[in-house]
Amino acid sequence: MVQTPEKTVSLAEFLQLPETKPASEYIDGKIIQKPMPQGHHSAIQGELVSTINAAFKTEKVARAYPELRCTFGGRSTVPDVTVFLPERIPREADGKIANVFSIPPDWTIEVLSPDQNANRVALNILHCLEHGTQLGWLIDPEENLILVYSPGQQVAAFEDPATVLPVPPFVTGLTLTLGEVFGWLLE
Repeated sequence: MVQTPEKTVSLAEFLQLPETKPASEYIDGKIIQKPMPQGHHSAIQGELVSTINAAFKTEKVARAYPELRCTFGGRSTVPDVTVFLPERIPREADGKIANVFSIPPDWTIEVLSPDQNANRVALNILHCLEHGTQLGWLIDPEENLILVYSPGQQVAAFEDPATVLPVPPFVTGLTLTLGEVFGWLLE
């Protein structure tokens, strides 16, 4: 993550700035630009969104979004994958999905990029949990490791390819192993 050397701005001022590529986040009064996603990151992120939506969207259990800005609790972050229960998805008056999400996701998933600070990403997941997110994953493709964060519990680390990964309580019909997630890098 690259911290931009700009003057300190408020969250409201940050939200008025033009979007950057890759996205910038507002954390503790600082603007921090995320690193450009690379191959491992993009492959896992794309497959996760597709897999989650294939399992949930038809039955309207939940919906996954890639790179969706979520602004709540004094921060504005862009998790790699967010999953929302349908009744929590912000809507416009005509029923369309809103452009602005001012709530935490129900499930947040981050895929670590080589130049990304793992502690900073973990803090974003913890921020989500403090504001009502039910589960957070931190996927480290370089280490073949997934850390799972649950509210009020110790972080769980998974390295065995046969391990079935924990999912939020609302999830039914989706079983993913660590080996399947990292297997997407071989396709």
